[in-house]
Amino acid sequence: MAQYKYTGYKRPKNTKKTLLHLLGYLGHHKWLFLLVGLLVCISTGANLMGTYLLKPVINRFIMPGDMSGLVRAVVRMGGMYLCGALATLGYNQLMIKSAQTVVQEIRRDLFVHVQKLPLKYFDAHTHGELMSRFTNDVDTVQEAMNNSFAMIIQNFLMLFGTVVMMMVLSVRLSLIVLVFLAVMFAFIRFNGSRSRKYFQRQQAELGRINGFVEEMMAGQKVEKVFNHEKKDFENFCALNESYRKEATSALTYTGMQVPTIVSLSYLNYAVSACVGGLYAIAGLLDIGSLASYLVYVRQSAMPLNQFTQQVNLLLTALAGAERIFDLMEAEPESDEGDVTLCNVREEKGALVETPERTGHFAWKVPEKGTEARLVSLKGDVRFENVVFGYVPEKRILNGISLYAKPGQKIAFVGSTGAGKTTIINLINRFYEIQSGTITYDGIDIRRIRKADLRHSLAMVIQETHLFTGTIADNIRYGRLDASDEEVREAARIANADSFIRRLPDGYDTMLHSDGSNLSQGQRQLLAIARAAVARPPVLILDEATSSIDTRTERLIEKGMDAIMDGRTVFVIAHRLSTVRNSRAIMVLEHGEIIERGDHEALLEQKGRYYQLYTGQFELE
Repeated sequence: MAQYKYTGYKRPKNTKKTLLHLLGYLGHHKWLFLLVGLLVCISTGANLMGTYLLKPVINRFIMPGDMSGLVRAVVRMGGMYLCGALATLGYNQLMIKSAQTVVQEIRRDLFVHVQKLPLKYFDAHTHGELMSRFTNDVDTVQEAMNNSFAMIIQNFLMLFGTVVMMMVLSVRLSLIVLVFLAVMFAFIRFNGSRSRKYFQRQQAELGRINGFVEEMMAGQKVEKVFNHEKKDFENFCALNESYRKEATSALTYTGMQVPTIVSLSYLNYAVSACVGGLYAIAGLLDIGSLASYLVYVRQSAMPLNQFTQQVNLLLTALAGAERIFDLMEAEPESDEGDVTLCNVREEKGALVETPERTGHFAWKVPEKGTEARLVSLKGDVRFENVVFGYVPEKRILNGISLYAKPGQKIAFVGSTGAGKTTIINLINRFYEIQSGTITYDGIDIRRIRKADLRHSLAMVIQETHLFTGTIADNIRYGRLDASDEEVREAARIANADSFIRRLPDGYDTMLHSDGSNLSQGQRQLLAIARAAVARPPVLILDEATSSIDTRTERLIEKGMDAIMDGRTVFVIAHRLSTVRNSRAIMVLEHGEIIERGDHEALLEQKGRYYQLYTGQFELE
């Protein structure tokens, strides 16, 4: 009997609902699973009948000495076992294929749904928590489907069929086996309940060790700078010792299960053999029946033990499936917009929609009773009395009003938490405002489909994220149909071309681990090149040049000025030198604009901006 491997046993909160949801996926392949069930029945039936045939083989051929009959009987038994073996091979292969297909569909639907979730969902859930749905939970479901589905059916049929066949052979002897099976079942339940408690503690201790090791690996520089190796080693040893104690207790109980069940099965066999032998001597049982019966006795304990283990594994998988389906049922990002973005060209002074990419776009605004109206995409963004809070009871923006005309560069400065980044997030409709209006080229952004709205924007944030792939692929992420020359031109504008060409493979250099083989400044330059290749009417720079030296920053600004001519730019910066040439500078505090104007006008006011610029007040 195989040692049961514990995987973190937890019952699902709503087993029925989870099972119905999972059966919905299985229903897509119901004929395949029905075939699996049929092959399992054939395999189990061949095993049970092969054992029962020992009775006629012994009584009819071995005892009388009929060699030719014995050969024919052995051939028939061999054929039956061969059918069982082929059925076993068949259902194993089919189960693997069907299980992998179902898990692929679950993983696909989960990924699609996660992409539809609003940002507020990710704010409330850690990345590790969400990743565990794709890894641990999906793997648990996959393991259960690969092993448990067919095994549960087979073990149930095997246990039930074995008891029935023993009753057919001898009702009186079967009472002994039933008593032993009851004792085994009671022990399995007792042992399982005790070991489960210790395994839960073990999993908790393992989680603490994993978290500590992850922190140490990520903080190696800090550890070495402060000579903290000895203390960290002591902390690790303490965690490791706690894990050892809990694991020892847990494995002590699970280690008892197999030898105890085996010992009980041997005792069951010995008692059955002795009593059966006495019955045979007394003429109450023939030798063939006794031989078949004793084989059934030997195999009666195994399906009970495996059935219990597979049920636990299945419940663990259902708990994982429940977490997956809970994520799938999370409310997706709503989008009631009907205004879309389209390519246009100008004919006789009027805009005409065209399927070709022209580099000129317009908003297609549906009108009741008439054809859709085309509004040229310019990048005119306006806020009017906008009120917003990430949670209703705490406002971040209090009646913000501002406008940014096409071609203007608008800057936001202020302390941390003043609401600068929040304004940017609202333009993208990452979050929905509580009251007020935000218009884009005169259209309420709530009417614009989110995908089209975001297609018209490009954003460079301080926390640069690069994907696994080449440098060219990462720049092209801003516009997938960009040519190689457009990618290189965007890199030149962002002042990234020179360092890219110095790399061994140039634009074909592979990036891994979020571009860890590049400096922070180089990663930021690639993010700016990604925005440049998109050529959007509105560009958002959220601390975009914080990791770049002032000389490179000036070169980038010149490049940006070239591609953003006649377009709107929003800038958030702590470095005030980067906002001096802005058309308008908004100074925010506690969700309100307390000062606005250009650089010279704000200095003349000698208010908060003046204090920031002269160093009398520092941004927090």
